[in-house]
Amino acid sequence: MTVVLGADLGTSGLKLAALDLDGVVVAESEVGYPVARPRPGWAQTEVAVWRRALDDALTAVAATLGDRPVAALGFSGQMHGAVLVDRSGAALAPALLWPDQRATAELYRWRELPEPDRAALANPLAAGMTGPLLAWLGVHHPELVARAATVLLPKDAVRAALVPGADPAVTDRSDASATLLWDVPGDRWSTAATAAAGVDPALLPAVRPGSTVVGTARVLGRGVPVVVGGADTPLALLAAGTRTGVQVNLGSGAQVIRPGVAPRPAAEPAVHCYADADAGDGWYAMAALQNAGTAWAWVCEVLGLDWPTFAATLATTRPGAGGVVFSPFLTGERGGVAGPTDRGGWTGLSADTTRADLARAALEGVACAVAAALDLLGPGAGGPVVLTGGGARDAGVQQLLADVLARPVQHVQVRSASAAGAAVLAARGVGLDLVPARAAGPVVEPGRAAESGAVRARWAAARG
Repeated sequence: MTVVLGADLGTSGLKLAALDLDGVVVAESEVGYPVARPRPGWAQTEVAVWRRALDDALTAVAATLGDRPVAALGFSGQMHGAVLVDRSGAALAPALLWPDQRATAELYRWRELPEPDRAALANPLAAGMTGPLLAWLGVHHPELVARAATVLLPKDAVRAALVPGADPAVTDRSDASATLLWDVPGDRWSTAATAAAGVDPALLPAVRPGSTVVGTARVLGRGVPVVVGGADTPLALLAAGTRTGVQVNLGSGAQVIRPGVAPRPAAEPAVHCYADADAGDGWYAMAALQNAGTAWAWVCEVLGLDWPTFAATLATTRPGAGGVVFSPFLTGERGGVAGPTDRGGWTGLSADTTRADLARAALEGVACAVAAALDLLGPGAGGPVVLTGGGARDAGVQQLLADVLARPVQHVQVRSASAAGAAVLAARGVGLDLVPARAAGPVVEPGRAAESGAVRARWAAARG
C-alpha cells in the first residue's frame, strides 16, 4: 500500500511519519540532536546534523515499510532562524536558530523603521528571527553573506541538501511570514525590512505554495517527489483539523493559536500574525512561549525526577504548591507574556517547601503562562481548547490546563502532528487527498475554580 512521508525538523529532534492513504501512521521514528551553544545566548546547529538525523530516521522506518511505494515527501520545520547557502544549496555556516539572542543589538534597525513599514510587519520584534540574524551576519561575517546565494529557513536547508539539482532558493508563505522580512498586508517580502537587514533583495528565496514539487530525491532506495513544505505550527493546525477556536500546542515551547484571523498592521503588536501552510491566503494569530517543555525538562533534571514522577505531583499535592510560584522564562521571551530579559525561578519558598511542591509549581507556572498567552488573543469563540503536542498527553496536565484556563480542553491525538501536516502537503503535491487520522480524547471540564483562580492571581502578582 502506498505511503506518504512527512518529516518534522524540530529544534532538538527530527520526527518522521509514514501515513497510508487513509491517514493512518504506519511507521514513525524520532532522532534527537543537540543544539550547539558556543557562547551565552547563541543557538545553532550544523545542517549536516539535521541531514544525518533524516537519514537515520529513514533507516529506522525502512524495515517497517518494506517495498511499499512512497508517493511523496514533505517537510515541516522549526520557524525563524537563518541558513546561508551557496548556489548548490550547501550551507556555508551553521544554521542560526530561533532561541538565538546574538542579534539583539541589530533589532534597533527594525525599531527605527518608519511607522507604516514597521506596522506592515505586524509582528513583535525578536532577535531570533531571520531578518535580525541576517543583519548580524552582515556585520560580523560579511564574507559569508557575500558568498551566499540565498538565505533559507531550517526546513528549506534540509530539503536543499536532500534534493540534488533543484533550485534551493525556495520557501513557502508560512515560513516567509515569520522572518520579520515579510509585508503582512501586502503578502510579499518587505522592501523596507530587507533594507534594514542590509542585504540584497536577491538573497531572499522565492515563495511557492507548500505543496509545490521541487524535485526528486533518492529516499528508501527509490526516487520520491519532494514538496516545498511548511512551518511546524500551521502544519500542526492542518493535521489537527483546527479551523476555528483556539489550539494550544505544548512542546519544547508553547504556541497558543487562533486560526482564521484577518491581518491587522500594528507597530507594537502583542501577538504574532503568520500565514497558513494550507493553500490560499489565510492567517492565524499566535502568542508564543519559548519556555514550556524545555522549562519542565530543566526542572526534572534539577530535581532528579523522571517525567512520570514529575507529572504525578499533580495528584499528590494541592493546587498552589504550598505558596511556591514558578516563573518558567529560563531563556527570556519575545514580549507579550514576558520579555527578553525576564528569567525563571521559584519564589515563595519556606522551610516547609518540598520537592513535590517545587515540581507542582513548575507545572502550574507553565500553565499560567499559557493562560496569560491566551488572554493576549482575547476570548474568541467558545468550545474546548484543542490541545496538541507531547506535553499535553498526560491526563493530569490536561486537567491542570482546563482548571487554569477556566475552559474545557480536549487533546486531539495526532501522532507527530507537524510531520503529519507535512505529509498532507506532500500528498497534495502529487494529486492525493490525505486527511490524517485523529483520535480526540475526552473533553476535560475545568474544576476547582476558586483554587485555580488563586493560583493564577498569585502567579500574576509574583510577575509584578
